[in-house]
Order: sequence, then structure tokens, then C-alpha cells
Amino acid sequence: MNRSIPIFFLSNFKRFIDRFFTRKSSALLIWLSVFIGILAGIMSALFDHGIVWVSEIRLEFISSYSDSQLPLWLIAVPVSSLMAGLAFYITHKFAPEAGGSGIPEIEGAMEGMRPVRWKRVIPVKFFGGLLALGSGMALGREGPSVQLGANVGRMISDIFKVDKVDSQALLAAGAAGGLAAAFNAPLAGIMFVIEEMRSQFNYSLTSTKSVFMSAVMATIVMRLITDQDAVVKVTYYSHPDLLSLWLYLLLGFCFGVIGILFNKMILATQDMFLLVHKNQRWRFVAIGLFLGAAFGALSVIEPDLAFSGLSLIPNVEGGHYLAGGLLVIFLFRILTTLLSFGSGAPGGVFAPTLALGTLFGMLFGLAAHALFPEIVTEAGTFAIAGMGGLFAATVRAPITGILLVIEMTSNYEMILPLIVTCLGATMVAQSLGGRPIYTQLLERTMRLSMRQKRQEQTRKAMFRMSQKDK
Repeated sequence: MNRSIPIFFLSNFKRFIDRFFTRKSSALLIWLSVFIGILAGIMSALFDHGIVWVSEIRLEFISSYSDSQLPLWLIAVPVSSLMAGLAFYITHKFAPEAGGSGIPEIEGAMEGMRPVRWKRVIPVKFFGGLLALGSGMALGREGPSVQLGANVGRMISDIFKVDKVDSQALLAAGAAGGLAAAFNAPLAGIMFVIEEMRSQFNYSLTSTKSVFMSAVMATIVMRLITDQDAVVKVTYYSHPDLLSLWLYLLLGFCFGVIGILFNKMILATQDMFLLVHKNQRWRFVAIGLFLGAAFGALSVIEPDLAFSGLSLIPNVEGGHYLAGGLLVIFLFRILTTLLSFGSGAPGGVFAPTLALGTLFGMLFGLAAHALFPEIVTEAGTFAIAGMGGLFAATVRAPITGILLVIEMTSNYEMILPLIVTCLGATMVAQSLGGRPIYTQLLERTMRLSMRQKRQEQTRKAMFRMSQKDK
């Protein structure tokens, strides 16, 4: 009698679980999105802590030679070179689609154009990203977090065998959760999917709820593991003078032009690296070894030009640099960002773009304060607006840029100048024929994929002809 009670309970519980998880209902999709958000939050938190851990180990190893006669940068060169070289190797060998930010791959997957090999991508992106970012390269963690979150969404889809439409919704939910956790910004994660992936996202009430739930749960998990503070600690500004809003619009116009040029330079840099390595593994790894060595030295000699740039933002906004220094850092960080992201290393460009926007915004703010001191009392407000301006111009997602900056800095009273700057940047970029960077990267990926398929077909045809001749 006592044994029949647990058997009865287990059999009925199993029947309930089987019925619940095989029913293709909106409730099931929501609950799966909650689960995906939790996993995406854990993954993002582990990735974030892992980057810090790897970076600290590298710096501790380098610092251990401080008493020797050798300069520290000379110690940093081989260490970072090996780290970056290993990241490039595992990416090229096991999951080439894990290179770069991974966001174009997710957009392509939502359109059914690109595969999602989560069994390969999750470990490669995670450990490759740790090595690449930990080596000092000018890359951000948000791209990997988005791709990791989306791949978690596909993993859950495959495990529970959901249909194609629901699978796309869970893929988008995972992407939203990844971005929300990376920047502690749930609204930005939600809006990124709805705005940036609008052409791929299958809008419905259930799919939208799924995105919301995943972003919220990922943020909660991230905050439980870390804290609830803003990702970037800057000055909290009050409302700027209304008479100065035209200056924020002018700043947005400048970013519209810069954004188009920046996107063109990213594509040109990728083409340059492709000409060098020609998709051959040893050349691709050699590039990683070289870049790792260069950024290893930079991380010791001039750290402002290395890393993601998030730690640079408070110093720039706080007025720790003169105008000449800001201009030099801005120009050189463009170069380091292009070399890092264009190389195909597993890392994102969100954070470096935000840093570049802050640098130029502060430069503009100093000039505006010098010319119009009666209406521009604090140049740092333009640095905050600049964070969203360049993002809006390159990604062409102004609402996401506005929400991202507000949530990252907790500067809620800066919403009006942010709106003016981001919309101005988007209008100019669109008027000049600019296109979203991730759309262009996806199109480039598809072109290269088709070219490789044609080359492979040609090679096989020539081989068959040679066999016939024999």
C-alpha cells in the first residue's frame, strides 16, 4: 500500500508533464521563454565573470615580472598572442559562424538562411570570446551574449521539438535575454529584437510576450549574480537647457555621417583581412597571433586604446581628458576597433561603438561649451547623448540606442536630448543611403557562402572530369 502511493503519484505526474510539454500552446511558449531567459542570464553572467577572471589572471601573470629587468609589455605580448591565436583557431576549426558578433548569424537564422549549430557555437563562442576579450582586443561582450542567448533558445526548441514558428520566437527570446543581461538593460533587449530584427521577427502577441519574459528573467538572474547598479557609472545630469536642443540635433547629424563611414570601414576591413587569410586556417590563426601580440602590448602601454571601452566612458564623461587627448584616443580607437572586429575574432562591436560615441560627443560638448557657455553648462551631457548617437547611426535602431544608454547610465532626465540626437543621426544616415551594419554583414556572409559553394561545386566537377579522363 505504501509503495503504491509514490508509484501512483509519479505516474500521474509524468502524465501531466508529458501532456504539458507536448501541447503546442501559447502558455508553453511563455514558460519555455522564462526558462530560456534564466539560462541566458546565467550564461551571460558566467561569460562576464569569465572575462574578468581571465583578464585578472593575465594581468597577475604579467605583474609577477614587475621586479625583473624586462618591460611589462614584452611579457604581455606572448601571453596575449597565444590567447588570441587559440581563440582564432577554435573558431575557425569548430564553428566559423561564431566569429564576429554573431548577431547577423541570428538574423539570418530567423529568416531560415543560416543554420544554428548550438552544440558547436555555445562552447566555441563562450571560450573563444573569453580568450579574445581577455587578451585585450577592442571587442564587446554583448554580441557573444546575444548569440549565446539565441543558441540557448534554439537548444530548448530542439529539446522540446517545437514547430518552426515557435522556434523562431524562442530564438528571438534568447537573443533579447542575452542583450538584456549583457548590459543590465531589459527594455533595450526587448526593443533590439522588435526594432533591429523587425524584418525577421514574426510578430504576434505570444512571440512578443516571449521576448519580454526572456529579457526580464535574464536581467533578474544577472542582477542576482552581480548587482543592480548601472553598468556604466557616470554623472547624473538634470534636464539640459531647451535652447541647447538644436546642438544635440547637430551632434546627431554629425553622427549620421560618421556612422555611414564607420560601417563602410568595417566592411572594408573585413575584406582586407579576407584577402590576407583567404579562409586558410594557418593564415587566420597567424592574424590572431599578431593582433593578440599588438593588443597585449597596448593593454599595458596605453589601455585606453584596448579592451571594450566601457571602463573608458566614465573617465571621458568625467572630463579627465583635454580636447586634444580625446581626438587622439577617438581616432586610434577607431583603428583598434576596426582591426579587432574586422578580423573575425569572436567578439562584439556594441561596446566599442558606445565608447567611440562618448569620445566624439565629449569633443562636441567641449566645443559647444566654449562657443555657447550660456546654454551649455556641462559638456558631459553631450558625451551621454553621443553614446546613443553613433549606435543609432550604425545599427539604425534609434529607440534601442535611447533605451540602452538610459538603462546603462541611469540618466533618465537625458531622454529628450538622447531622442533628438539619435533621431538626427538616423535621419541623416538614411538620407545619405546608409544601411544597418548587421544587414550589410549578413548580406556579405551570404555572398561569401554562395561563392564558397560555387567553388566547391567547381572543384568537385573538375575532379569528376579528371577521373573520367583516367
